[in-house]
Amino acid sequence: MTKIAIFGVGLIGGSLALCYKGKPGFTVVGHSPNPKSVEKLLKRNVVDTATTSMAEAVEGADYIFLCVPVGMLEEYVQQLVQLPLKDGCIITDVGSTKASITESAASFVKENVYFIGGHPMAGSERHGVEAASSHLFENAFYVLTPAEGTPQAEVDRLTELLRKTKAQIVQVGAREHDDIVGAISHLPHIIAVALVNQVRGYNETNPLYQNLAAGGFRDITRIASSEPMIWRDILVNNKDVLLKLLKDWNLEMSRFIKLLEQSDGEGIAEQFRAAGEFRSQLPERRKGMITSLFDIYVDIPDHPGIIGQITTLLGNAKINLSNIQIIESREDVPGVLRLSFRNQEDADRASGLLSGPYAVHV
Repeated sequence: MTKIAIFGVGLIGGSLALCYKGKPGFTVVGHSPNPKSVEKLLKRNVVDTATTSMAEAVEGADYIFLCVPVGMLEEYVQQLVQLPLKDGCIITDVGSTKASITESAASFVKENVYFIGGHPMAGSERHGVEAASSHLFENAFYVLTPAEGTPQAEVDRLTELLRKTKAQIVQVGAREHDDIVGAISHLPHIIAVALVNQVRGYNETNPLYQNLAAGGFRDITRIASSEPMIWRDILVNNKDVLLKLLKDWNLEMSRFIKLLEQSDGEGIAEQFRAAGEFRSQLPERRKGMITSLFDIYVDIPDHPGIIGQITTLLGNAKINLSNIQIIESREDVPGVLRLSFRNQEDADRASGLLSGPYAVHV
């Protein structure tokens, strides 16, 4: 039996567990220092066994997944390597910053134990083991960042294990990973938070800011609602990359300030054209760092019970609705009701089902 130990069985750790639990040749043990969390894992049938003991969790483990916050990774690795780990054991993590843990782990892992940094670029707007799914990683990039000198055979062994998640495995250097993810995920989170806080400041003297921001503004700043403590650790951990990115961002903003000061309409149009051209080349239906939601917009009459009728139609068709929102500010959206789904297939089915009685926009 291949034993997989998972520390931090939440959304990511729980989803990894579900990819292997019940599969022939695998046994999955979950670890939490909280006895109530251990009870919950067993009750939800996410793992085969669960324990509060680190030693018990890693005894005989072939793979150890650290799915704890970025700020706790080094401490966990240091504790693990003090335990009698199985020869050939691979320790990996799922954090969204890689350079610091990859470099520090390489300095204290012991002989015949390997640390290989990992980052599954998939997530959900929900948190916790309750949101775990065996399908979370399908078609997502799963990045591995082995330290220099890590035997390729061990990287290949972990890669083969991870193929069972149906993710696309990519191998890059840890620092290259942090540069790229900093630009496509960490920086956008900072910008979204700063923008929301800017509007929050204006709203203190004029509540219309909040009332009129119900449509497109709420959509483009959705990631500002991310978990504060998780993002505290991520941003501090990747601060050197982010400081450079923020300086580059200031240069981009300075360019727009200059274009506006000069009333340079052609220059502004060119910025939008260039951005639109590049954005159109981005892959549309691949999971990425920032969770995708698949939305359709429905124009409905203002009749009592109309929303209940729609949700009943979807439920009877076994279409899983992720979120529903009544839109008051429609400047940037084409419908009065926004229906969100977790995958394109459900969104397409819902659109086909509702397009008869209602006006549906995608």
